[in-house]
Amino acid sequence: MKLRTVLAACAAFAAANGPAMAENRSEYTKLDLDNGCVAISEYEAGGSWSCEGYKGYGILFSEGDLRQSVFYGYVGEWYAEGAFESFGGFNNVSGTIEWRLDGDTPVAAIQRWFIDNPEETGEQTDETRGQVLVVAKVAQPGVGDGCVVGYVDARENTQANELARQIADEMAPGFRCRVDQPEYHGEQGLLAGEPMRTFGP
Repeated sequence: MKLRTVLAACAAFAAANGPAMAENRSEYTKLDLDNGCVAISEYEAGGSWSCEGYKGYGILFSEGDLRQSVFYGYVGEWYAEGAFESFGGFNNVSGTIEWRLDGDTPVAAIQRWFIDNPEETGEQTDETRGQVLVVAKVAQPGVGDGCVVGYVDARENTQANELARQIADEMAPGFRCRVDQPEYHGEQGLLAGEPMRTFGP
């Protein structure tokens, strides 16, 4: 769905339904493996870490074969075991996480991913590196259900941050992990990576 169509539909809904409810707000935290993270396992090609997030809502970070994966919140063991959501191409995440809060409860997280698209020479440049905002559902205590909800190509959409927040606020709460499939929203360019995901038992 095109960005202008999404925003127009949202405006039309608000106009038809009177004053809007209080909007979600954003808080920001940093992801730094050398500060606030505890190694769960480490090996030559990567590992996994448990990191501080937002007010008790932690972060599970994994890396393997030059690809990274992040889950947010109180992720259940049944869900996190063996789970990995990333992109087919080599990639890495930004160190900043935007948490979307309903009241004081984080319902979604937004993080920028950098996707490698090497030129024919094999060299990676800023011009060939994709940038994707990944919107994820935050797992809640006693539920443990957290996963990617949607993607926004930050290079192709001038209002990428606004679109990502809209996806976070409207889609994350009701998104059914391992049932619903995350998709790109807005324009998707050639540098945006193709998602990949595997889940545990």
